[in-house]
Amino acid sequence: MDGCNHPVPMGRSGDNQLVQDEAAKPSRASYLSIRGLGKRYGAFAALQDVDLDVAEGEFVCFLGPSGCGKTTLLRIIAGLTSQSEGRICQAGLDISDLGVSERDFGIVFQSYALFPNLSVARNVGYGLEAEGRLDAAKRRARVDELLDLVGLAAARDRFPGQLSGGQQQRVALARALATSPGLLLLDEPLSALDARVRQRLRLEIKALQERIGVTTIMVTHDQEEALTIADRIVVMNGGRIEQIGTPEEIYCEPATAFVANFIGAMNLLDARVVGERELLIGDKRLACSAAFTGCSVDEEVVVCVRPEDIALGTDDRDAEGAHDVRIVALEFLGPFHRARVESRACRTLTLSVDLPSSVVRAKRLRVGSAMRVVLPGENLRIFPRGRSQQFRAGEGKGATI
Repeated sequence: MDGCNHPVPMGRSGDNQLVQDEAAKPSRASYLSIRGLGKRYGAFAALQDVDLDVAEGEFVCFLGPSGCGKTTLLRIIAGLTSQSEGRICQAGLDISDLGVSERDFGIVFQSYALFPNLSVARNVGYGLEAEGRLDAAKRRARVDELLDLVGLAAARDRFPGQLSGGQQQRVALARALATSPGLLLLDEPLSALDARVRQRLRLEIKALQERIGVTTIMVTHDQEEALTIADRIVVMNGGRIEQIGTPEEIYCEPATAFVANFIGAMNLLDARVVGERELLIGDKRLACSAAFTGCSVDEEVVVCVRPEDIALGTDDRDAEGAHDVRIVALEFLGPFHRARVESRACRTLTLSVDLPSSVVRAKRLRVGSAMRVVLPGENLRIFPRGRSQQFRAGEGKGATI
């Protein structure tokens, strides 16, 4: 079965190159292997050239804006949607053309999809009854084991309508695990829950996954959720994979302007390359330790810098990267304030800066206050402007300049 037992280096050439470094590759044996996957609806390409390896026991999140193809990819893995091209192998077996019932997975949907007329115990044991491989006593023991695992042993005789949203999601999770699948698929399982329940349940899901060691793929549009729960994140946009990496790599080392702007808060600044590893931002020259890959002298670029990486400056007006600014908006976020500041010399240069609340109080900073900030050359990410324009009004939480 070609492609199932021989991993292929992941990558494409040109502007659509899949960014994949050694640290982003699974460190364990590949359990799920996807090669050249595509899905078309007439002239519209929902997925294009998707290559991915998921290690056994790994927790991977598909992350991206609405319409990026993440749910389509999950449904193709499950066999709920057929691919237009490409192959999928699970545990060395080519499952590309297998039906849903022939694939080894459990799935939890956003809507829970519980049977309202069946008790919690009957819902969890439904797959076991359908398989018919266990007698009644063994099915009951398995159901009790799973209800203990998700903390719902006392609710076995209740009905879904008598449970909270978080409890219903636990029942759906227990049902998906009942047949001991090799792969667990989670389709935005927490999006219908309120923020506090969602935060608690995602930690419970991660702890449960680590305990039982099942290979897991979760679709989400929630960046914080993916950063918290995933071993690796697959960032998708426009039916393609933009970057694959650990949460730290995705956040700290975005490989494209889209990833930089989509993950977390980000400032995007217009700049010009004026020398080897040297930029002109506004009227200030700034040395930058980041490699100017694909950029040449006098080229216009986009500089990405996170609000928390911008430092308060000293009295040295000529310090490299220093800008005199005025606060035009100040947002209280508990342990820190997010200040929107405007350059006093160049009003087109505006930034979001995160300031510790203790500093804001000590310096009595408020809207209209003047201060000096320093752009850290070691924490800047540089992208050619022409290939970044489509992201400048992106769906991330970044500050777009």
